[in-house]
Amino acid sequence: MELLIWAGAAVSLIGLAGLVWCIMLAARAKRAGLSDDEMRARLKGIVALNMGALFVSAFGLILVVVGIILS
Repeated sequence: MELLIWAGAAVSLIGLAGLVWCIMLAARAKRAGLSDDEMRARLKGIVALNMGALFVSAFGLILVVVGIILS
């Protein structure tokens, strides 16, 4: 079960990296000085990536918890 814990930690870190990447994309979009419609279009895509990264991170934490419970 130790492998499950480490795999979950790795998956969770990948999700966390995705969340940081979304923050960087949003900050870059804000600095670009886009119009309202362009900003909304860009943020729609970023929100989708953000939700995916959040799911990956949560799934990794679930793997860690299951690994701990089964140990």
